[in-house]
Amino acid sequence: MSHRSTAIQRTHLISQVGPHLEGQEVGLAGWVYRYRDLGSTVFIVLRDATGVLQAVVRKEEVDEKSWEAAKKADIEASVRLSGIVKADPRAPGGIEVQARKVELVGFSPDFPIKQGSGVEFRLDKRHLDLRSRRMWAALKIRAEFIAGVREWFDENGFVPVEAPTFVSAAVEGGATLFELEYFGRKAYLTQSSQFYLEAAIFTFEKVYTIQPSFRAEKSRTRRHLTEFWHAEGEMAWHDLNDMMDVVEALVDHAVQRVYENRQAELQLLERKFEPPQRPYERISYDEAIEIAQSKGVRIEWGDDLTTEAERVVSLEFDRPIFVHRYPRQAKAFYHAPDPSRPEVVLCADLLAPEGIGEIVGGGQRIHDYDELVERIRENGLRVEDYEWYLDLRKYGSVPHSGFGLGIERAVRWIAGLPHIRDAIAFPRTPTRLTP
Repeated sequence: MSHRSTAIQRTHLISQVGPHLEGQEVGLAGWVYRYRDLGSTVFIVLRDATGVLQAVVRKEEVDEKSWEAAKKADIEASVRLSGIVKADPRAPGGIEVQARKVELVGFSPDFPIKQGSGVEFRLDKRHLDLRSRRMWAALKIRAEFIAGVREWFDENGFVPVEAPTFVSAAVEGGATLFELEYFGRKAYLTQSSQFYLEAAIFTFEKVYTIQPSFRAEKSRTRRHLTEFWHAEGEMAWHDLNDMMDVVEALVDHAVQRVYENRQAELQLLERKFEPPQRPYERISYDEAIEIAQSKGVRIEWGDDLTTEAERVVSLEFDRPIFVHRYPRQAKAFYHAPDPSRPEVVLCADLLAPEGIGEIVGGGQRIHDYDELVERIRENGLRVEDYEWYLDLRKYGSVPHSGFGLGIERAVRWIAGLPHIRDAIAFPRTPTRLTP
């Protein structure tokens, strides 16, 4: 003989409740987002994964057990309730539920995060602060952006390839490597999946990955994390201009998807965002230096663009900007020199507007064995550490290009977030290892 559960059955998500259900009974489940006790009436703003909805619990309309549950509910307590849908312009969203039954599932005595809680305290309690509406909105936008990136790659013939996290040599230079012991040998956390994607282009021609990268940078800026998510692509038979075309199409597609599907989240963040017009701007490094110097930035030709230089350059345009052909000393060893101007390399960074700065870095790779060996030595690196990477140039090497897109930097721009740590659930910085 089966026993039917006496618990309130969930019949709808909050986002499914609207004027079309007025007068009907619904069953909901979620957490208490807001709570007001007026004596004989309790107002509960319920939150679930899809939104918020006000429920009104009146003592004379519920049984004693339900009334007791409503009176004991507190911020972030988990509850189930059932009731009748009613239109009310005073309620959030113009709809409320007049409760008939309330069940308290999990207590939440004295939830530590209050409306006035400071940034550092919220970061200490990030496992709880994830429940905030702002974090909900930012992470929904992040998820949509990543889905858009993956969708574009898949629809344009790119094959996903997973790369290892433990590596034996630096991709972006030794100063930012996380070193660890690996069964008696030195190993490092990957700075980029680039080398492994380069190996895969000889099989699939166009490949991508979306996975974490690690940089031991001690920068405490609004745009640096020690662990960040990287969308990387590599393409055989592509030159620098081809690479910029790919990046522009990819970013535009993912941005458009967020704009079309996440308006509620953008509005919650009070972000007035319009997808930028194409084509994106393309300027040389030389032009970028001139702009930065004209705005009072202390920078010389040959320096990599500083955060401040990127900021002032990006403020000059109403759309993303490719800055291409940096001096060879400012970029990593694998970038191909410009044949017509060997002091610069065939690379490009995409700067987001509004002062955000770099969100994508990429370029054309050196595909000649001897030239790559020379550049490795020129950078003070050991050739033997790159033996397998050099092997790729021995057997049917071809011109190729690739790039890396910083997910958190892009999301920060789209969502208008004040800090990059707001664009990831559990940020890692030089001072933060928990939660």
